[in-house]
Amino acid sequence: MLDVSGAALARARARLGEKANHVQWIEADVTGSWTSPPMDIWHDRAVFHFLIEAHDRSRYVAHVRDVLTPGGTVIIGTFALDGPERCSGLPVRRYDAAGIAAELGDRFRLVETVLESHHTPAGTVQKFSYSRFVLSKGTGR
Repeated sequence: MLDVSGAALARARARLGEKANHVQWIEADVTGSWTSPPMDIWHDRAVFHFLIEAHDRSRYVAHVRDVLTPGGTVIIGTFALDGPERCSGLPVRRYDAAGIAAELGDRFRLVETVLESHHTPAGTVQKFSYSRFVLSKGTGR
């Protein structure tokens, strides 16, 4: 599990109890310098849409390509095209499956997309788009 917040990682570890020993914990910015053993699944729930700058999205995608095994799955949840333009006071980019596919590149094949209306504790509705892709086999890492 990767998170920029050591406190968030500690809370997640505590929730998992003994199972936490089966997780690799990485405290880092997803666009920064970090490494990981190869993984079969990359799941991002609401980080990618905060990457406003093209160079940050490129670094993110480079990490996905570097650590995901050929045939592996990447699931990215972002605000949908009709979702909010800001979150927690920060600007976001909104996506549909085609937009995420364009960011990931042609080595990734779209498998499915699910749209969700998330009801916040404040009573608002936020539209999300979740897209699942598979990294082509035989492309090398």
